[in-house]
Amino acid sequence: MTVRIVAIINQKGGVGKTTTTANLCHAIAESGSKVVAIDLDPQGHLAVSLGVTAQNIGGIDEAMLKQKTVQQQLIPVRDNLQLITAGAKLKEIEHLVASNSPRGVLLKNALHGTLSDQDFVFIDCPPSSGLLVANALIAADEILIPMTSDFLALQGLSHLMGTVKRFEKALQRKYKTLLVMSRYAPNRRISVQVLNVLLTHFPGQILATVIRETALLAECPSFGKTILEYSPKSRSARDFRKLADDFLEDRVMYGNK
Repeated sequence: MTVRIVAIINQKGGVGKTTTTANLCHAIAESGSKVVAIDLDPQGHLAVSLGVTAQNIGGIDEAMLKQKTVQQQLIPVRDNLQLITAGAKLKEIEHLVASNSPRGVLLKNALHGTLSDQDFVFIDCPPSSGLLVANALIAADEILIPMTSDFLALQGLSHLMGTVKRFEKALQRKYKTLLVMSRYAPNRRISVQVLNVLLTHFPGQILATVIRETALLAECPSFGKTILEYSPKSRSARDFRKLADDFLEDRVMYGNK
């Protein structure tokens, strides 16, 4: 069984990428799969969300720059879940001048032949369309796109899908692409409208469980906990456990909500 590498990506900020990564990774790990989460955002919010706040920890930056191996950078953070932090030099990689190797394959090269004992590698991407996102797309086999239910998110999605198609053409392969509705407010008409637009354009690609907007999800990171620890019996914890099952079992939604 080969490890599945999933880029969690959306070029728009504030759509719940890091919230989705931290909680989904923990829920999948809780179900028994072995998971590595990579923080590819120089802001380092994924590490904070998982309770890793120590400064000057080497991360994926040093692995991409060939200063350390990926295995040397693994930090066990929960049962079955390991983290690779961003590292202080990650922001420098975004501005690397051309070197001997093409800049877009640094992450793919760092991961090559490693982590074969894992089931999943999830890459939490920055909200941009720069070199780091290119590295994630070249390294990944699958894409997971967190979406909020507002009009601007739809505009951003169309731009993102254009980027994905360009990479598919250049790399001559097709990604398995799934969407997850995050920060969903079922009592807002716009939420239902946006979800219906997505169902029309992405049938069979939206994971069956929506992640409903709650204050609890916003509170978790300040305690370095996922929702499964912070409020294990909450609706949000149930949402993420169901979302993990959706992801593992390929459960998607069809038709209008």
